Amino acid sequence: MPDTPEPTMPFEPETDLRELDWTRRVALLLTGQAFSLLGSNIVQYALWWWIVLQERSGWSMLLATLFGVMPQSLVSVFGGSMADRHRRKPLIMLPDLIIAGVTVMLSFAFAHGWANLAILFVVLFIRSAGGGVQTPAIQSFIPDITPAGGLLRVNSIYGMINSANMLVAPAIAAVLINVMPLWSILLIDVTTAVIGVGFVALIRVPERRGGTVASPTPVAGVAADNALVSGIRRAFADLKAGLVYTMRQPRLKGVVFGDALTCFVAVAPMNLTLLLMTREYDGRDLNLGFVNLTTASDKLAANELSWSAGMLLGGLIMSTIGVKVIRDNMRVSAYAIAAVGVTIVGLGLAPGLLAYLVINILCGVAWGMCAAPMRTVMQSESDPSMVGRVFGLDTTLATLGMPLGMLVFAPLADLIPIAWVFVASGLLALPVARYVLGQARVR
Repeated sequence: MPDTPEPTMPFEPETDLRELDWTRRVALLLTGQAFSLLGSNIVQYALWWWIVLQERSGWSMLLATLFGVMPQSLVSVFGGSMADRHRRKPLIMLPDLIIAGVTVMLSFAFAHGWANLAILFVVLFIRSAGGGVQTPAIQSFIPDITPAGGLLRVNSIYGMINSANMLVAPAIAAVLINVMPLWSILLIDVTTAVIGVGFVALIRVPERRGGTVASPTPVAGVAADNALVSGIRRAFADLKAGLVYTMRQPRLKGVVFGDALTCFVAVAPMNLTLLLMTREYDGRDLNLGFVNLTTASDKLAANELSWSAGMLLGGLIMSTIGVKVIRDNMRVSAYAIAAVGVTIVGLGLAPGLLAYLVINILCGVAWGMCAAPMRTVMQSESDPSMVGRVFGLDTTLATLGMPLGMLVFAPLADLIPIAWVFVASGLLALPVARYVLGQARVR
């Protein structure tokens, strides 16, 4: 008599624990980041305006950018590796606490009249280095607590929070800088950082198969002889592993290098909009009816507000319409980069302040529709054990692109009309968009 096959159990797919109560976890993260970013942006605008109004020089902006951006690029080499190898939640909270402590010391220096550009550059260096750890950790942490189907929406909302903060922060900074000493404004960042850390501390990270959602993968060949040397070797081994992995994935390669090239040709010149305001529109007032832009601080605030309003609108479009109609996030990023280039050309050619502000809003919309799809591609198409290294590589290259771009464009702004700088950088963004679109077609 032949053996009777044993009945097979019906297949039950593994439950993704990220589906359980994920909106609460995401709400805590986004709320904490909203507070943290608000204080950081208020202080950032106040410091940048202090430099612009004190120096009015392209070289001072270049140095501020180098000290404020380069450390993040270098530290991200280690930050991406740390995000894959260690608990990501502490990596989000610890930099905020360190930056808060440094900001307290800067506030003390301003209150006692000791502050100068050298001290300011040191603080910008430390704040930027903290971002090199925190940024890859946050981007890697989002897929830890969010199911795959919610990534584009969460990334879009995160982008909207950034945009809303950039919309509100310059307005608050413009008011505060006229009624409060700078040392007291700096303490706002300390307060919001502590609040933000408190919200993130409440998040319980889901586990599966006995570990966190993204468990780290060890890198072969890393010696364990000395803790510091071993850590450095491991970080560079991880950077190499992330680079090799990314280069083998055409779409990941497209968004990572597309992001870096966009930062080089477009983000760097956008930092010069502050100089454009102080040089091209000095003495040219604009009465909008509800507000009259007359002073330098009014125009600097209007510049930031218009761009941030566009960013907010772009993020709103992506989080509502975009999640329903977008089938390929990478193609959307390519078209958005092209729109960024066209609008930057428009900023240089604007015939007046009103036209400039309208084009600046459209530029913000394009930026808002570019970032979230790129992040979603990196999060959804990377192996969970490699997502931190991919974001570390992206952060390193993107943040490195900005100061390199400033090395080219900032000196030019002191040699040729600054409007020409915007036209050139905007045109250079168009081949970048073509490159990203070409990589999107490779499967």
